[in-house]
Amino acid sequence: MTKTAFLFPGQGAQAVGMGQSLYDSLREARELFDRANTVVGYDLAKLCFQGPVEELDSTVRSQPALFVTSMAALESLKAKSPEVVAQCGAAAGLSLGEYTALVFAGVMDFDDGLRLVQARGAAMQAAADATPSGMASILGLERGQVEQLCAEARQGDTLEIANLLCPGNIVISGTKSACARAVELAPAKGAMKAIPLAVAGAFHTPIMQSAVGRLTAALAEVKMQKPRIPVVSNVDAHPHDDPEEIRALLVRQVVSPVLWEDSQRYLLAQGFDQYFEVGPGRVLRGLLKRIDRKTPCEGVLDA
Repeated sequence: MTKTAFLFPGQGAQAVGMGQSLYDSLREARELFDRANTVVGYDLAKLCFQGPVEELDSTVRSQPALFVTSMAALESLKAKSPEVVAQCGAAAGLSLGEYTALVFAGVMDFDDGLRLVQARGAAMQAAADATPSGMASILGLERGQVEQLCAEARQGDTLEIANLLCPGNIVISGTKSACARAVELAPAKGAMKAIPLAVAGAFHTPIMQSAVGRLTAALAEVKMQKPRIPVVSNVDAHPHDDPEEIRALLVRQVVSPVLWEDSQRYLLAQGFDQYFEVGPGRVLRGLLKRIDRKTPCEGVLDA
């Protein structure tokens, strides 16, 4: 019997125009965007549909925008294939996407999830503004090799592994100077490519520590329930039932590496053999293919 899991994308999957087709064609999606405008206090729908891209790409805007668009994509899947949604047995989300997964699993409601995501984006942006920092994608090296690269390029600065995405695709985070040194050193260490990422700061490292207090306070305001299906945590690649444990893990997530490959391997080991990428883009399908080529993953919204 098929076991279905949903995957929710994270920051970087946003694109101007995302969600407009859903807004135009589906009442439930339109209602979500209209509700979101009220919650965040600006025209989020217009930003998603029309940009400008510079504003949509900012951490403080992209996180709520992706959360709402992914929830709208979920409404689209409910309308087209309600049986798929009903039989979904687990979920995971990449960084920001973990919040979307938790709302889908009934841990918190849409409005609280959106407020949390907005607070998270603002806290992470403030932490990034306080320390010039960034991220880079290192392709073609394994974890031990990337750890060696970070050790050599660190030179007293912060430089850590931030995202373990799939074999040969690891993202590092740190001060701008340390990231630049790592990108320069990477080819000599055997990397196929080393690509600086267009992000505001060094997410998932101790540079985000100043965001912890604000996020902890925002999470304390939100009522949480036990998830109705397992949601795999980015921090330890396992699901958790206790709402207080989930709350603590969401705080740790902003300063800890995202164990995405381990999370997918956990789901595969549990027998999940059908996946849906619920939200904009194709990133998660590509990563799953690198982790397990045989396992199918369908997209719900590609733009």
